[in-house]
Amino acid sequence: MIILITGATGTLGSQVLFSLLEERFSGIEKLYVPVREKKTISPEKRILNMFNSEFAPSFIKNNLKDILSKTVVISAKDIFKPEQFLNGKKISHFIHLAGFVNLSTRPEAKAEIFKENFEFTKSIFETYTPFIEKFTYISTAFSAGNVGGLISNDYLQMKPKSHRNHYEASKFASEQFLTQAGAAQNIPVQILRPSVLGGNITNKPSFFISKYMVFYLFAKFFYNTTTTDIIRITANSNSGLNIIPTDYAAKVIVKVFDTTIKQLNIVHSKTTHVTRGVSRILETIDFENFKLTPNIISATTGFESKLEKFYYETIGIHITPYLTSKPCEWDTTELEKILPIPKYNLEEYLGSTITFAKTNEFRNQKW
Repeated sequence: MIILITGATGTLGSQVLFSLLEERFSGIEKLYVPVREKKTISPEKRILNMFNSEFAPSFIKNNLKDILSKTVVISAKDIFKPEQFLNGKKISHFIHLAGFVNLSTRPEAKAEIFKENFEFTKSIFETYTPFIEKFTYISTAFSAGNVGGLISNDYLQMKPKSHRNHYEASKFASEQFLTQAGAAQNIPVQILRPSVLGGNITNKPSFFISKYMVFYLFAKFFYNTTTTDIIRITANSNSGLNIIPTDYAAKVIVKVFDTTIKQLNIVHSKTTHVTRGVSRILETIDFENFKLTPNIISATTGFESKLEKFYYETIGIHITPYLTSKPCEWDTTELEKILPIPKYNLEEYLGSTITFAKTNEFRNQKW
């Protein structure tokens, strides 16, 4: 196999890269990895830092020379010049993990979010059409929008409309474009949709994640709060948040990227109860000055403290739509056949992931 994987230094991308090398190394002829230069760190050095980190599997460290002989690191600046590095080869599997996670609902943010997600994906596919045999797109389980009930794998038939933010809408627009463009060019397109990413459940160290986002940012906000102000947090007691361990999601992607599966949601079979989950997060970081309410808090209704005002002007704008979502579950019948979802207590897992983040001061990996 000749594989190109974007977003390989990201939260999910790094775990996919690790799992790909660990589980499919013998079948890989060449692995192309586009990486951005980071200040004074070259793309090659960033990948080497990942491979040498304490979080990389022992397989990678024990076989580093052979792995590097198959790995071609490309500057992200050259990603739209495939003819310069492919040397006549054709990519059997293009795995597109790179994305811009921004949950803003502000109208002025739409253009940037669509540019980074939809337009970039469109340009990537069009550029690589002559060079690829299959395209796997890593979307999000939330591209279905705010829908209730049981959610199937086939979003393209659902035609979701109630997106909570521009990010969800941009990912679904990308799914639609790729499906149509793939059919027109006779290139198989596969869409895989992880839900919210949490820390490791099987890989070591337990609960590790390279970048803290979504519910971690909610926890970090209150972890860094020094005021004694009391805050009302809007949360629907019937809502749930679907969190999937990053290492599990990566293993599923590595198992299915070369199969005929067209759409698959990589999600937990159960959602974490929102009000109990929020309480567990805040208890874990020792924040006690909160009240949960089903009522919407805004400038119109009025704020009762400076902390409350700051919360709803920042992280609250992004997180409240998820804390008040319609109750839903995902159909994981197909997913369970591919790789059984590990059994664990959802609220204990959530507390453990936050404890890990707290111990590490919510510091992201600087790969």
